[in-house]
Amino acid sequence: MEHIYQYAWIIPFLPLPITMSIGFGLLLVPTATKNIRRIGVFASVLLLSIAMGFSVNLAIQQINGSFIYQYLWSWTINSDFSLEFGHLIDPLSSIMSMLITSVGILVLIYSDNYMSHDQGYLRFFSYMSFFNTSMLGLVTSSNLIQIHIFWELVGMCSYLLIGFWFTRPIAASACQKAFVTNRIGDFGLLLGILSLYWITGSLEFRDLFEIVNNLIHNNELNSLFATLCASLLFVGAVAKSAQFPLHVWLPDAMEGPTPISALIHAATMVAAGIFLVARLLPLFVVIPYIMNLISLIGIITVLLGATLALAQKDIKRSLAYSTMSQLGYIMLALGIGSYRAALFHLITHAYSKALLFLVSGSLIHSMEPIVGYSPDKSQNMVLMGGLKRYVPITRICFLLGTFSLCGIPPLACFWSKDEILNDSWLYSPIFAIIAFFTVGLTAFYMFRVYLLTFDGYLRVHFQNYSSTIKSSFFSISLWGKKEVLKEANPNFLFSTMNTKVSFFSKDTYKIDNNIRNQMRYFSTSFGNKYTSMYPHESDNTMLFPMLILALFTLFIGSIGIPFDQGKMDFDILSKWLTPLTNPFHSNWYEFFTNVISSLSITFFGLFIASSFYGSVYSFFQNLDLINSFVKIGPKRILLDQIKNMIYNWSYNRGYIDIFYTRLLTVGIRGLAELTHFFDRRIIDGIINGAGVTSFFIGEGIKYIGGGRISSYLFLYLSYVSIFLLIFFY
Repeated sequence: MEHIYQYAWIIPFLPLPITMSIGFGLLLVPTATKNIRRIGVFASVLLLSIAMGFSVNLAIQQINGSFIYQYLWSWTINSDFSLEFGHLIDPLSSIMSMLITSVGILVLIYSDNYMSHDQGYLRFFSYMSFFNTSMLGLVTSSNLIQIHIFWELVGMCSYLLIGFWFTRPIAASACQKAFVTNRIGDFGLLLGILSLYWITGSLEFRDLFEIVNNLIHNNELNSLFATLCASLLFVGAVAKSAQFPLHVWLPDAMEGPTPISALIHAATMVAAGIFLVARLLPLFVVIPYIMNLISLIGIITVLLGATLALAQKDIKRSLAYSTMSQLGYIMLALGIGSYRAALFHLITHAYSKALLFLVSGSLIHSMEPIVGYSPDKSQNMVLMGGLKRYVPITRICFLLGTFSLCGIPPLACFWSKDEILNDSWLYSPIFAIIAFFTVGLTAFYMFRVYLLTFDGYLRVHFQNYSSTIKSSFFSISLWGKKEVLKEANPNFLFSTMNTKVSFFSKDTYKIDNNIRNQMRYFSTSFGNKYTSMYPHESDNTMLFPMLILALFTLFIGSIGIPFDQGKMDFDILSKWLTPLTNPFHSNWYEFFTNVISSLSITFFGLFIASSFYGSVYSFFQNLDLINSFVKIGPKRILLDQIKNMIYNWSYNRGYIDIFYTRLLTVGIRGLAELTHFFDRRIIDGIINGAGVTSFFIGEGIKYIGGGRISSYLFLYLSYVSIFLLIFFY
């Protein structure tokens, strides 16, 4: 068994040969490499599958043996400094390795079809393989400096993949924003690592925890300085896991290909910050105030992410803000000491959100031939609707992911989220109230996405059924603003021209059957495939990963179900994950009592979403209950103002991006211009003025000093005369 652990270092480096071979192939023999591109993809999936086999084997050993294995070898040694590299295998690294490899394999299979038409197909898989290597190296690292190395490599891969379509200005801007924002966190992380090394003289986790614990216990370490060092480490996690206030890069990162969003921004890279906090939790729990800071940042992120997801029109941005909110739940759990619940929710959320992102990619893929190959249109829920008729399998997968994220039993996130909610009550009632309120918001915005996408009728006006198809789309507001952005061509195919779409109703129109029969097919060639002008179900290579993730979403929560009625120690997760802090336990009666409140809030959020966006609204409208409840007058005006305020807050991202733009971009640019003016006009002006003055003085003296003694005597007597006149008068 020890032999297996000793060679676990091979896990991170298994995907690396694909990156190197594709890179050198594209550089030296590009044509031949492109001709055998499918072989490279097959090898990538195969090697990552081998890595997953190693990870599962190690996880089984962990379950049976429940011990930690660390293997080190020296890299640099001198009298004052020693740096060792190695790998650390424990329950945390085993969880992360299985998560990365399992989701990574499914995303690679999915990407084979999704990216098949893209010219950067091989470059995409090269980046993906290098990212898997970096992430696996990160979670198996044995010390802080090794984590920092792979941390930077993960950030580099993220930067390359977000800006994969770098010819699009908005994608280039998004990857730059992600780079700059994460640089803030990375700089804080580096300062924290150096500070801890200055205090302890070591970078190994076990030594760090023991030394810092002893120093604090003996009052030999200043608590303020220790808190500062821990906060710097936490800044790195805040940026990487998109926590407030460094969350602004995540929604813009959706400009990358959708498989990237599923792998990096749902399941793996954003989990790196969570992993870092979980790895350093024994250090954080002994430092005053840092646990309170972690829980505070977590609860702010939970609420902020949910409110910002309310009015987004881009389906991927809605899921991005949802990811931000759910990661806030995990950070909250770590901050209150609920280590087990945090990692449990990390697992369930990763599979559920990866499923939702892959489903969104399938929807985008099916909408592109209709609205054009533009993310502004293909990802816009304004143009969707009624897709349940065309993509039934995709719809079922999305519904499962939605119900899971909303916390509906028996799906995965129900078990993990409820455990966090229960533990938050014991920590802080205020935090618990906010967390429960966000449960309702989660149900509202997720079911909103589902209804806008799959319910009603397809909100696209076909103008031409020749070789070119154009679309006219309409603005949809959260609170019923009805305005047409672009007038349709007179040759429209809908039964009426002035169709207005409201988020409070479904004022859309069916396509006339006669016109429907007249619509011709058009084709966009992806190899030998052709697609119709209606949305269509994805190919099997895209459906297969979605169905596997749907199974995970259905059954992965069972690993945390308590099998014993007296205590929650007999589930797989508790047996495997020995918590670093004491978790809160409860019995079945308390469990179901707490579940009732969370489910009530969840179903209330679903009901409100159905009222606003679903067929339920028509029922209320027929009964005239809404208008009778709030009549036209001051109350109705106040209600409309509140709704518009919430809509503007959500749609404008809480004005945080605007604040950063004005404070940082405009402010720093203004400061730079002021500094430039001061340097050119003041500093350079003094120097240049001194030179010009010396020049004129020299020119004047040149005419005075002619070399004649009589002139010198005349000037001398003149000066003496002036002096005497001044002196006597």
